[in-house]
Amino acid sequence: MEKKAKIIATLGPSIIKENILGKLISLGVDAFRVNFSHEIKNLKKVVKKIRGLENKTKKRVALIADLQGVKLRIGKFKKGSELIKKNQIFTFDLKNKNGNNERVNLPYPILFKKVKKDQIILIDDGRYAFRVLKKTSKTIKTKCLSQNFKIKDKKSIHVKNINLPFKDLTKKDRKDIVTARKLGFNWIALSYLQDEKIIHQAKKIAGKNIGIISKIENKIALKNIHGIILSSDAIMIARGDLAVDVGHSEVPKIQLDLIKKCNQFSKSVIVATQMLESMITSYTATRAEVNDIATAIFQGADTVMLSAETASGKYPVQAVKTMVKTILSTEKYKKEHIEDFKNSIDAKKDPIKSIVLSVKDLAYNPAVKAIIAFSNSGKTAKLVSAMRPRVKIITISPNINVSRQMSLLWGVHSINSRDASGWKDMMNISKEIIKKDKNIKKKDLVVITAGLPFGNAGMTNMIRLYKVEN
Repeated sequence: MEKKAKIIATLGPSIIKENILGKLISLGVDAFRVNFSHEIKNLKKVVKKIRGLENKTKKRVALIADLQGVKLRIGKFKKGSELIKKNQIFTFDLKNKNGNNERVNLPYPILFKKVKKDQIILIDDGRYAFRVLKKTSKTIKTKCLSQNFKIKDKKSIHVKNINLPFKDLTKKDRKDIVTARKLGFNWIALSYLQDEKIIHQAKKIAGKNIGIISKIENKIALKNIHGIILSSDAIMIARGDLAVDVGHSEVPKIQLDLIKKCNQFSKSVIVATQMLESMITSYTATRAEVNDIATAIFQGADTVMLSAETASGKYPVQAVKTMVKTILSTEKYKKEHIEDFKNSIDAKKDPIKSIVLSVKDLAYNPAVKAIIAFSNSGKTAKLVSAMRPRVKIITISPNINVSRQMSLLWGVHSINSRDASGWKDMMNISKEIIKKDKNIKKKDLVVITAGLPFGNAGMTNMIRLYKVEN
């Protein structure tokens, strides 16, 4: 049994060696994320390694450029870090010089206008808390509420109920999109967006062959979620920053709601952050972490993501193995209880969706072993994947970038092949693929779908039920 949900692994020092990258791909990693907030040495060489491994493993692998976005950060310290003790007084100010154990630069004048006495300032993705005692136009005097800890350079800062308006891509993000496009990345992940405006800006720079993932990380994005989903190619539920902004107790219901909304509009959804956090330093996962992965799969997530677990963790291979095992176990249950997991896709006023729904209905025939979808643009593949058919989905695209992009879609086995010149050629290509698939036997049925005329992207209008002859 092959898993249908996909796995993203974050690139970092723990896995950039060729032998580990190859092992992770073979185990079930479908995409690699590059965090553009951090410098990745020799990124071009790493990308080349991954593309070489594609040929060896005969598996298409997507590359995701996760942009930095606008994340508020403190300045630097003289020593790189400082020990802060519980209950000590600590000051944030506008002084443009390195900090010490009494103060640090906070280069956002607008915050000094908005912050109020007794508000809580969170540092390092919510790990450490400071209560505001007093503030002026240039200083914020606080009391540390957290147990003794070391505060480091450039750590994130968040003040609850204060959202600063950021409507445009930063210069760094624009530059990084160009870099990602030149290196052949397949997806761009937008961080800390508040509405769909930045999505349209990114699409203009990225071009047609790169999909846009919108990361949901704050209350403002949730308020504008309808427009964000419709404008995006995929949604990432970035639970770490989201929890800091809305509160940890709100995240589970938000996750469920967002997955439902994405499924309704046939948009791929990624669940991220702290999926196997303990495995950064531990060889085994906790029961709670395994249950967290299973819950995301039960809810209908397309993809689950590993962050520090693979980027800097001690046991990246074991973390991927744990995730694969959990996905397979969960999907086995879902397959046996398929009627409990019917999707809620709205096909009204969309004839293409209606056609693809027919593909799904045909796939419930026990004799049907696979769906072959010819997809120039990836739209057919996205729709078929969103329908959650019980059988294997094989997608064929002449565009290598689109083929790699589709490898991130639920249940999809992506193949880069020549475009069909006509009906007869389409059948010949399909037969070639069927011959190579050991799970498809003589007299099995295969559903073939495509758009006519061939080469016309986004026009899924043909279905054929083919009985395997030999």
